[in-house]
Order: sequence, then C-alpha cells, then structure tokens
Amino acid sequence: MSLLSAGRPVRLRSGAAVAVATGLLVTGLASPAFAADDPPQTDQLWINTPYEQTLPIGTDGGRPESRTLGVGLSHDNDNFTVTDGRLTVDISDLAGVAEVAWSDNCTPSGAGAVCDIPVVPATGGDYEDQVYLTVRAADGAEVGARGRITYEATATGGPDGTLTAPHESFDTTLTVGAGPDLAIDPVADIEDGLPGDERTIPFKVTNKGNRSANGFTVKLFASYGLTELTRYDACAYTTSDGGDYAPSTRATCTFDQVLAPGDSFELPEPLTVRLAPHALSERLDIDVEPGGGAQDIDSENDYQALRIGAENTADFSVTGDTVSGTAGETATAELTFENKGPAWFGNLGSGDPVAEVRLVVPAGLTVTGVPSGCSPRTLDGGYHPKQTGAPRYDCTLRYWVLEDTRRTFAFSVRIDTVVPGATGAVSLHPSFGEFGEHPFDFDPDLGNNTAVLAVN
Repeated sequence: MSLLSAGRPVRLRSGAAVAVATGLLVTGLASPAFAADDPPQTDQLWINTPYEQTLPIGTDGGRPESRTLGVGLSHDNDNFTVTDGRLTVDISDLAGVAEVAWSDNCTPSGAGAVCDIPVVPATGGDYEDQVYLTVRAADGAEVGARGRITYEATATGGPDGTLTAPHESFDTTLTVGAGPDLAIDPVADIEDGLPGDERTIPFKVTNKGNRSANGFTVKLFASYGLTELTRYDACAYTTSDGGDYAPSTRATCTFDQVLAPGDSFELPEPLTVRLAPHALSERLDIDVEPGGGAQDIDSENDYQALRIGAENTADFSVTGDTVSGTAGETATAELTFENKGPAWFGNLGSGDPVAEVRLVVPAGLTVTGVPSGCSPRTLDGGYHPKQTGAPRYDCTLRYWVLEDTRRTFAFSVRIDTVVPGATGAVSLHPSFGEFGEHPFDFDPDLGNNTAVLAVN
C-alpha cells in the first residue's frame, strides 16, 4: 500500500534536509476530531491568498508575461456546512501597476469584483482554490511599482448562520520587476511505483522573465528510498546516513549556459531514480536558481517537490513488559517500538513524529523516572503538572524510522500497592491527535500495535 505525506510539502531549500512542523507540503495539518455528542459550536471563515507576486515588464517592448493567482475560501469546523461564499476583491490600488482578468465566477464592478463560491470547504480537507485571477504588469508600468489586492468575504453557515472573514486581514502585494524567472515545468506525482522500479523524471526549465540568466544552479534532494540518481558531470553529490535528519542524497549542479528570456534547458540525459526495496513514501525536490547573484523575480515556480509512492508496507509494532515485586520496591519497565519493515517511513512533508508510544500506567504503580521523549498526561490526554506520577505517558518517535528501527523507552516505576494481575495499556498512536480510524494504512499487521505492561 502506498502512502504519500498529507498536505502541501514544505520546500527544502539549500542546506535543509527536511522541514519540521512549523504550523506546516504540505504534513499536513489534521483537524481535531470531536465527539459526535459534543461538537464545538464555533466556526471561522478564512480567505486563502498568495502573499505577494512579482510581475515582469515586457521584453523589448512586448506584452508583459501574465501570472495566475489562486484564491479561495475555507472554514474551520467541518461539523457545519458552509455555502454561498461571496469573495469581494478590490483592485483599486493597482491603477498604473497591474491589470486583472477575472474568473468566470466573478462579476466585475468598478475597481473590483464579487466572486461566487457555492460550497466552502473545511480547512484541512481536499481544499482547492476556487477563484483564479490573471494578472500582468500594466502597459507603461515602471520597475518597482507596487500595489495591493485586498479581499473580504462572507458565507452562509456556521453556528450563527453567517460567517465573515476577519476584516482588512487579507491582501496580495504585486510588484513590477525585471530579471530572470526560471520556471520548472510541472511534474506529476508518481503514486503507483514498485520497489525496484526505475522511473524517469521529466525536467525542463524555461526563463519566463525579461532578463537573461547568466548561468544557473540546479539542486536535487532525493529521500532515502530513492537510489541511483542519474550522475552528471556538472553535479557534486553528497549522501547523508542519518543522524538528526533522515538519510538522503543531494546533488548540486552548476551550468554556465546563458538562458535568454523564452529560452529553455533540459539536462544532458534524462533524470532517473530507482525505488529501493525499502521505498514507501518518497520525495524528490528540484530547485533552480539563476547564477551570478541575480534575483529570480518569481520564486514560486523555480521549485518542485515530487512525491513518489511505492506499493510497500512498514510493519510497526510495540512490545510491553512485565514487572513484579512487593510494595515499596522499584523496577524498570521497558516499552519497545520496532519497525519490522520491509519499508522505512518518514513524515517528509510535515516533520511530525511518525508515531507515539502511549503508556497507561497500571493500578498500584507510580512512575518515578521518565525517559527522554516522553511527556506526562492525564488519562484523557490533558496537561499534567508533574513529570512523575502521571497516569499516562506519550513518547514521541522521530519524524522518520528506518526499515529496522528499534527504540526502547525505559521507565522507572515503584510498586505502591500489590494488585495481582494488574495491567496497563501500551499502544501506538499518530502524533497529531486521536482519531477513530487507525492512520497507519501502510502497516500490514495492526494486531501488534498494542501490548500491556503487566504487574505481579
């Protein structure tokens, strides 16, 4: 079974092996689950907009290159159905800076438009932009000219029947610029790979700007399950073997070719990768930058994060322990996580821990020593003020585990009261919350994801 990290992947720029969760492709932030008999009675409407965009002036007096801005609405609480979204777009500040062409679902009026969005999706679901604005530099606009698009929105739904996006909180800044714009042609994700497959990755970069790129750099980042990256004479390759970050292969390729506006470049031979026997949810990051210290005028299109899924499994398991003794005695209880493979797994989009090992402390037992990475909790997962003596502990793993990873969490415990046959639950959970369905859909054996800590 293949699994691709949920959400939009985080961009891995030079010097970064993986992005960690920052309220981040990308892992994908999941909305919390609520009990059906006690749903929260709040909701909020949001406008999703690009923050800024640089618009190139025309080359040699020609028509300026257009850009597309995706905009949309979403709301917080999926317990409510939200409809009849109305997005109000104000472009009055763009006079002399940029021109705008509207989506079919927008009705222009004066220096703006109202765009209709029949159904507003919940945040964290299958969100897609609903409004697309085509923008270009205005004729005669000077380099450096700047203006803002501002947005307001309302919708029907929520606890009060009407939702309103926060007033004066959403805008997009457009700046007229000059320079190279190296754009990578879109590359489709691969979802049907098999361990051992060799896959060819289409690669083409075009200068869509209005100035030449005097040389450029291509950077590649291949996750642990991708091997045999094509070797080029212009590239320097490095391989990491783990540590603070997941194992990976990087390549930095320097080309001195001049790319004039409109020119394209392809690698000397096709870019290929092979899916290793331990491949599962992989990613290949491709980044291009103009040389000579030039600034790319649109950094949004010079990067691709290609997700490559392999039909494979990773068997997560957890093992408990048995302790015994009389009242007042202390002991060590060891809880062990193991990935039995054959695949590794990493949350390469979000940086979230791959799982939590949870201990519900048995009756008559008190935890007196807590291993690194484990946090005290109340039984229902709330805050517990003291490190020791909590009724539950959640122990986080790293954001990646290899195909043979094994980690043991050793607790010091004291037997306060002898309770013959007492047991505590040991179990594996996702790190981002509690859900009704088990999220490890790459795991072929969920039966070994639970165990017990037995006492006497």
